Amino acid sequence: MKTIKFRSCLVKEILAGKKTVTWRLFDDKDLKVGDKIKLLYWETKEKFADAEIIIVRENKLGEIRKNDIERHEKFKSEDEMLRTFRKYYGDKVDWSTNVKIIEFKILPMQE
Repeated sequence: MKTIKFRSCLVKEILAGKKTVTWRLFDDKDLKVGDKIKLLYWETKEKFADAEIIIVRENKLGEIRKNDIERHEKFKSEDEMLRTFRKYYGDKVDWSTNVKIIEFKILPMQE
């Protein structure tokens, strides 16, 4: 089963259903609609939920639209958004970098 890691500060929002979208750059997992995924704490790699990918679309980082930001963590500015993704992915990130916008739904936990 594929996995997606989230910083612990986002887990509460995910479990509450407020954050149902994630953006991924340089997708090496070939995430696609219908994939069942384990959601993991980034820090510990422990599972906190199972989910299913329900929508996938792509855009350039510099062309993110208002509806791409809904149900995703918010940034104070475009510069903060770019700095955040450079922190996660390195200086190779710029406004022309492809972003995979992934919407997911939480599934009942399985043992």
